Amino acid sequence: MNGRLDDLPGIPKDADGPVFAEPWEAEAFALTVKLHEAGHFTWDEWASTLSAEITTAQQAGDPDLGDTYYRHWLRALERLCAEKGLSSRDDMADRKAAWRDAYLATPHGQPVELK
Repeated sequence: MNGRLDDLPGIPKDADGPVFAEPWEAEAFALTVKLHEAGHFTWDEWASTLSAEITTAQQAGDPDLGDTYYRHWLRALERLCAEKGLSSRDDMADRKAAWRDAYLATPHGQPVELK
């Protein structure tokens, strides 16, 4: 997999590999790798989908400074999951709303729990 990182356009990385600004970025990265390893999509499919999401964002005005890279990553992952029938867009939207509600209802300093 490490050799394939060069196939990904603009991935933030240093000499040790990918760099993550937030925990969710690392989780999205790991989930993508696991879904690929499980055979749900090829790495070429992944790179193509991610590239398309980045291009769409740039055409919509994203200045491509690197700070939005994992937002594109997440959109590409959601797109592939929907296209491959792993989850519907409605199910993903419902889960996102449930996490947002749980986050907003959680007192500061407490772990967020999804019911």
